Amino acid sequence: MIQKQKNVIIDGCEIKKGFTLIEILVVIGIIAVLAAVILVAINPARQFKLARDSQRISNITAILNAIGQNLAENKGMFICNGSKLDIPTASTIIKSGEGGFDLAPCVVPTYISSLPFDPSASGAKFVNNTEYDTEYSMYQDTLGRIIISANGEITQNLSVTR
Repeated sequence: MIQKQKNVIIDGCEIKKGFTLIEILVVIGIIAVLAAVILVAINPARQFKLARDSQRISNITAILNAIGQNLAENKGMFICNGSKLDIPTASTIIKSGEGGFDLAPCVVPTYISSLPFDPSASGAKFVNNTEYDTEYSMYQDTLGRIIISANGEITQNLSVTR
């Protein structure tokens, strides 16, 4: 139940005390509109997607740096377990086992402590050099450049080339 405002008379002027229901609802409405505008501007879901894409770029750059160190140390040849290994010329997933390019024995732990993997892909993991799936792809183009790529959430195709 809303009570009627009490009026006070000072020097012959009537002064109302308190706020009316309409004034309070207007203030709550303004606060709600401002909160909605701020939430849309911040967009936390998009910020999390951007953060995961940044992590993917960092991961594929680290993998490419490890490959580059192997090549630099071995005078331009990619050496794995003491022998030259050809980098695939078609996009191939970096993973252990069938259907992937088994990169870990060539670079872990000499050039990188462990292979990074996609932060949100199901099945992406690194347990050890014989059990891993990065969900990242790599290949060497016709000019000899190595390209490592990932599927991003904001930018669909993230890649690093060297």
